[in-house]
Amino acid sequence: MKKFKILSVLIAVIALLLSCSPKEKKSIESANYRVIPLPSEIVTSEGNPFVLSSSVKIVFPEGNEKMHRNAEFLAEFLNISTGIKPDITSTAPEKNAIILSIGLQNPNKEAYEIAVGENSITITGASEAAVFYGIQTLRKSVSADAKRIVFQPVKIKDEPRFAYRGMMLDVARHFQSADFVKRYIDILALHSINRFHWHLTDDQGWRIEIKAYPKLTVVGSQREQTVVGKNTGEYDGKPHGGFYTQEEIRDIVKYAQDRYITVIPEIDLPGHMLAALAAYPELGCTGGPYEVAGSWGVFDDVLCPGKEETFTFLESVLSEVIELFPSEYIHIGGDECPKVRWEECPNCQTRIKELNLKDKEGHKAEHYLQSYVTARIEKFLNNKGKSIIGWDEILEGELAPNATVMSWRGMEGGIQAAQMGHNVIMTPTAYCYFDYYQTQNTDEEPLAIGGYVPIEKVYNFEPAPEILTDKQKARILGLQANLWTEYIETPDYVEYMIMPRIAALSEAQWVKPEKKNYEAFLTRLPGLLNLYGKLGYNYATHVFDVQAKMIPNFETNSLDVELSTIDNAPVYYTLDGTVPTVSSTKYDGKFSIRENTEIKAMAIRASGNTSKVLSEKINASKAGYKPITLLTTPDPNYRYTGESMLVDGLFGNSTNYKTGKWMGFKGENIVAIIDMLEPTEISTAQIRNCVVTGDWIFDASEIILESSDNNSVFTVVSSQKLLDANTTHWSDIAVHTLSFDPVTARYFRLTVKPTVMPAWHPGKGSKGYVFIDEISLN
Repeated sequence: MKKFKILSVLIAVIALLLSCSPKEKKSIESANYRVIPLPSEIVTSEGNPFVLSSSVKIVFPEGNEKMHRNAEFLAEFLNISTGIKPDITSTAPEKNAIILSIGLQNPNKEAYEIAVGENSITITGASEAAVFYGIQTLRKSVSADAKRIVFQPVKIKDEPRFAYRGMMLDVARHFQSADFVKRYIDILALHSINRFHWHLTDDQGWRIEIKAYPKLTVVGSQREQTVVGKNTGEYDGKPHGGFYTQEEIRDIVKYAQDRYITVIPEIDLPGHMLAALAAYPELGCTGGPYEVAGSWGVFDDVLCPGKEETFTFLESVLSEVIELFPSEYIHIGGDECPKVRWEECPNCQTRIKELNLKDKEGHKAEHYLQSYVTARIEKFLNNKGKSIIGWDEILEGELAPNATVMSWRGMEGGIQAAQMGHNVIMTPTAYCYFDYYQTQNTDEEPLAIGGYVPIEKVYNFEPAPEILTDKQKARILGLQANLWTEYIETPDYVEYMIMPRIAALSEAQWVKPEKKNYEAFLTRLPGLLNLYGKLGYNYATHVFDVQAKMIPNFETNSLDVELSTIDNAPVYYTLDGTVPTVSSTKYDGKFSIRENTEIKAMAIRASGNTSKVLSEKINASKAGYKPITLLTTPDPNYRYTGESMLVDGLFGNSTNYKTGKWMGFKGENIVAIIDMLEPTEISTAQIRNCVVTGDWIFDASEIILESSDNNSVFTVVSSQKLLDANTTHWSDIAVHTLSFDPVTARYFRLTVKPTVMPAWHPGKGSKGYVFIDEISLN
């Protein structure tokens, strides 16, 4: 991770150099109130500014310990940025005062106002927490390396859109120290996030001390070794473990409370319990033996709900959890719980008969057995004054009466729960999984689980879809991003994966949709990145790279290319695959491409520092940029820019099918008609399929090409059956070419048929997904 630290420092330096050279640097800088997240209302006015000087005092209400702590935070923040550490007092001076107060009349208890005048800055909140958020705004308005700062007269009114603003950290897959957890909480506080979801238990490790069951940490917190890469079958041979004592947990919870962050613990049940079963094998259906998992995935061995001692165990564990965490919510997981063992377990089958559970409404009796577990645990927690959150799998069967649903497998679960009258927290993988790659160029990235969630996608996430009524939208409590750590071992890597995407998350959580604007957000982001650098955070720097928009133009039958950078740095590019220099063509506006081309582009800044090289091959064919009609509806999660992407000349360069280069179809014949605009001779047709059988994505089973002169009557040109359904390959890019005697026609219709998944696959008998990136005719 050392190289990422170097990049972080480099970009911070670049941002500073771009803002002003040492000779041009002004002796006094003005605060910039347009911070992240953006305040609701900023109204500047005429008048003399407030000058921050060493004589400034921070004033808090006497006797209010929380406000005293707020004052201490502000003094510390200003000292970090400016070197000035103000005195703290309860007696307001006539001038040079930053006054903190509560009593703002606003139904939103996190609302605050800031008023800046010549003699004072006043932050007034509807609560102590609200004042803290006002302090964060004031803190971020100051340049991270300012020496003298002035605050122009202003009135700021601000309040968050959502009451629940969350961020999750998985410490079960890779343990992080208590000190780093506090640092993580500091990062959340900087972004005005108020919920820390702490994933404490899983198959790969149990991380919380439970005094009633000491072997949970003696045995369950340690695994013998960890799989190398993505379940390669090779292991590192190194033990991995760790847990938090109850004393450490109390300390972390208090640390978070001081920063107005509620810690929500997750004890994942009844699945993802191998670490617990390794410690207490009698809680499983088979009795074991079990081992703490050293690999990733979903395991068949789960808690046995047919045994009463399982509920004794869960209630004892949760009783101790309740004592440690004052949060209203306890997260009980509920995700990815296979029913294989339950189907064969005499105890579970007896329980099913006792409860008279039946297969119905598309769910097996075993699904309703999980609903029984969830409802029973919810009742126990409700009686203790707690509410439950569960992943959206708890919708399968019958949803517990008062459960809050955390929707991760898309938006659908959250929508369904809101329509049923349940509270919802949106955290869909496509927008909120920060263990996904943040750039399409994954070759230069540290290993991640896959996927593609760039910062722009996070920013543009709307968690309250229009399909919901206003009453149902009110059930959306907020949104959360998750960091799962199968491949994320170190604190540096944790920071790299969350920053700066967490900045986009904070704006999606705080700012009303009508005030969001991604381009404006990018202009505010460098100031926050500069603060990251000052605080020593290890953040990703992709936002400083050249960004490209490549859009098929069906009027000119070409690919339009637009290049940009966050800071409008000069961009140089080549079209022959060579690395650009200042002697290359300087980008000065949109240009078009019609032929096979390899674009390389690079930002070369005035300081001499360069961005990463953007590289893209355009694979033009006779079908390129010609009108295409898709007669099959893609899966809405994988439609991206629509049918035009099938003739844009851009290939998916990896089996990461979530980068936006691959279009996905769920179990249907894919039919596309390409209008060549005039009779055109063709002798080859090529398609490319992304194959990831572990994700139910298979190669095509058959390709059929037909031609027509009138787009009505089609004649078969060529066809080919492709796949041996017994193949067990995991992932690949399959390239299929049909070659035939030349055919001249205006219209060509291509049909691609999906594969019926074979007996060895969990989806056996159903048709798999098919993903295509390009249709080439030549």
